[in-house]
Amino acid sequence: MVSRKLRARVKLSRYRQYELARAAGLHPTVFSKILNGAEPVKPNDPRVIAIGRVMGLEPEQCFEEANRGAGNGF
Repeated sequence: MVSRKLRARVKLSRYRQYELARAAGLHPTVFSKILNGAEPVKPNDPRVIAIGRVMGLEPEQCFEEANRGAGNGF
């Protein structure tokens, strides 16, 4: 899953999404689907990493932890 941090960076960017998509080497529709969860992504998906790179994030900052909150007894 795409991280909240990456989504926030895109939303707060001064660039339009189509410009960010172009910089990441993605079609704007694919870019939008990835950010909105309509396009399934796997851990270390190179498309998400490309978006993160454009936004100045490290690859590990681009994905939510799969088991966040696991093991807390709830």
